[in-house]
Amino acid sequence: MKTETKMKRSRGTFIFDSLNTLFMIIICFLCLYPIWYVIVNSFNDATDAMMGGIYWWPRVFSLENYKRVFSDSRVLRSFQITIAKTLIGTTISVLFTAMVSYPLSKTQLVGRKIYMGMATITMFFSGGLIPTFLLFKNMHLLNNFLVYIIPAAFNVFNVLIFINFFREIPGSLEESARIDGANDLLIFAKIILPLSKPVLATIALFSGVGQWNDYFGGLMYMTDRVDLEPIQTYLYRMVAQVQSNQMTNTAAANITTSDTTSTSIKLAAMVITTLPICCVYPFLQKYFVKGMMVGAVKE
Repeated sequence: MKTETKMKRSRGTFIFDSLNTLFMIIICFLCLYPIWYVIVNSFNDATDAMMGGIYWWPRVFSLENYKRVFSDSRVLRSFQITIAKTLIGTTISVLFTAMVSYPLSKTQLVGRKIYMGMATITMFFSGGLIPTFLLFKNMHLLNNFLVYIIPAAFNVFNVLIFINFFREIPGSLEESARIDGANDLLIFAKIILPLSKPVLATIALFSGVGQWNDYFGGLMYMTDRVDLEPIQTYLYRMVAQVQSNQMTNTAAANITTSDTTSTSIKLAAMVITTLPICCVYPFLQKYFVKGMMVGAVKE
């Protein structure tokens, strides 16, 4: 009897594992294939791609789409701006948010509930686009590189993740450090931050992806400084210009000369802007899951 029961269980387990594996393969395919489709069509000749039927490999391999994107010298400048604002903005955002979250994780902080209430309200209500624009104008942030850095330095959602992580750190470590004469700043720098690598990596990934993908800041706040536009804003303008050209009478001539279309340029731009983040993510993946699990339960 026991042997038959074990056989039924093992058979049931095998069937379940097989169906579960098949289901996960289908989910992975549905998630990854659109990315592969974009890459394949971005490396295919634009005129040939208009006929359709390209699913797995480029039918007529071509680099014209990427040459068109990189043909303008402003692309390199825009890449430099994007890299600079991503590195600087992410570093400042992570450190500033961690410094704010550490005292807020202490229940003995005077006025803690007031601070948390004020911060939480901003998660659900904002001043709106026009008041924000006027505020940045009065702060002299328009056409200023700092408009990418200062507004993104603080994020309430990241604060909540930090707070829940800091609460998991044993208080005995801080007490022993205070006995040795360390102050709060030294404890934060020497003990808390080194123990916070998982959540630091998680928040850095959030902030970095947000900074890299942001095009709206350059579109709204760089009215007179095109040299400070990030690559996403520049590619947005390029695609919009190509679409505009295709609506004119010279659209056919433009397509024939450049061997590109608005769709092909969009696909190439998507690959260019996505590839760097995809290359960075594997290095942070081992910290990402742990950091998200720690911050999953909000106070």
